[in-house]
Amino acid sequence: MTRILQIDSSPLGAASVTRQLTASIVEALRKADPAAELAYRDVAANPPDHLSGELLQVVKFRNLDGLNDRQKAELALTDELVEEFLAADVVVIGAPMYNFSIPTQLKAWIDRLAQVGRTFRYTEKGPEGLAGGKRVIVASGRGGVYSSNPALAGLDHQEAYLRTVLGFFGITDVSFVRAEGVGMGPDAKAAAFAKADETIESLFAAA
Repeated sequence: MTRILQIDSSPLGAASVTRQLTASIVEALRKADPAAELAYRDVAANPPDHLSGELLQVVKFRNLDGLNDRQKAELALTDELVEEFLAADVVVIGAPMYNFSIPTQLKAWIDRLAQVGRTFRYTEKGPEGLAGGKRVIVASGRGGVYSSNPALAGLDHQEAYLRTVLGFFGITDVSFVRAEGVGMGPDAKAAAFAKADETIESLFAAA
């Protein structure tokens, strides 16, 4: 049975471009595999706390002596997020571009996933990803057009970061479904959705 994990990170609700795209991607996945199991997490509605110095000691460095109730809860949440991610065969991530990067809530989720010995490890030859073998499809929403404009490519710290961190985790099967130019007027937005629909169709036609 295929296990799908859907992550939404836009706080815009029904007005969100990426939420519409993740829903379409998951629909296509479940059409291809009706028996697929879906886990859903909305990190905008329920964002993990950012890693303060206190939380770094607990959830990253695993200093576990004398934990208070909050620290125990944060440790349990971190382990839940990592286990949920590792259990998935396909991860669908809604990632709007905010100020050339990703929403802070999505970054907080990724920071919890980065666990030595679980999603990566260091060896004498350097870091090694431990979360390979899964497929990731990123629904990317962007007000401007970056992928086809060399002059703007250097401003993209959204998709570039996601490729880097997923690769660090050992994941190489990463696809992007883009809706670009959605801030450039109604016609451009409609064209962006049409192109995104074509990308989704092509992803599953190839499969």
